[in-house]
Amino acid sequence: MNYSINNNIKILVIGDLMLDHYIYGNCNRISPEAPVQVVEVKKDEYTLGGAGNVIKNLKVLGCDTNIISIVGEDDYANVINTQLEAAGVNANGILRDKSRCTTLKSRVLVANHQLIRLDREDTQPVEKATADKLIDILKKEINNYNLVLVSDYNKGLLSDYLLNQIFSICREASVKTLIDPKGNNYTKYRGCNMVKPNKKEAIQASGIQITDKDSLAAACKKIKEITGCDDVVVTMSEEGMAMYVSDELTVIPTKALSVIDVTGAGDTVLASLGVAISSGYNLFEACDFANHAAAVVVSKVGSATATIGEISHQFLAMF
Repeated sequence: MNYSINNNIKILVIGDLMLDHYIYGNCNRISPEAPVQVVEVKKDEYTLGGAGNVIKNLKVLGCDTNIISIVGEDDYANVINTQLEAAGVNANGILRDKSRCTTLKSRVLVANHQLIRLDREDTQPVEKATADKLIDILKKEINNYNLVLVSDYNKGLLSDYLLNQIFSICREASVKTLIDPKGNNYTKYRGCNMVKPNKKEAIQASGIQITDKDSLAAACKKIKEITGCDDVVVTMSEEGMAMYVSDELTVIPTKALSVIDVTGAGDTVLASLGVAISSGYNLFEACDFANHAAAVVVSKVGSATATIGEISHQFLAMF
């Protein structure tokens, strides 16, 4: 199948922006100082993570996109700006907050095996004054976009107050919101149009242990009641993807032929769902498209992306 995507759509991302730092090296000895491996660093790389990975996926899919977020007043914020510029995205929707640090995830890898991850982050909720500045940016920009994707990594940006304002502004502008959630409290998402948890998150949010289709439907129904959303989409790794629409559950089998690394697959699903829905696909078609996109990225190492050509090729490989 040759997927057709509308190149005129514009999607806004609001969420926790991060910087992924990969340190590659060799390991041939144990330290004389402590019983730990010594890694001889050969190179390191930086790439956009969190909501930034959603942006990367949108750009690869040919979408005009921008982001509203916060970073710290530090050198890592400069790296993020450079990465965004390289992707063709301006940083005018990003605020620098000197009271916070830029979220950084450093991973040490030897022979593509991750030895350790070091996180530098500030997860305190943003101050109301900072949230109000972000709200002002959204009010000025919202009418320029077809859809808003909210990427919540529970790093403090998406406070209850800010989320409430986001949904209110988007409803007034008749712009739909699609949420990639985190945490157990889904009441903060009340007012959104669609929620996309993974299976583990759906269990935590609903309090229902998912063991079969009936319990999956019950969990989706509970999430819909909590959030007041229109639709629920649940990603389930090797079990595929489920959509709960008009109180009916549909499960789409996984499309993955091989799984190497699931890092960032949720970001790919969020981006591809957004692009497909904005292009006029119905939710089943959009989920099928996102399922194929996820199959492409899990066959790669790290936070990868999927092109339209790769997604179409993956679809053909199923037959």
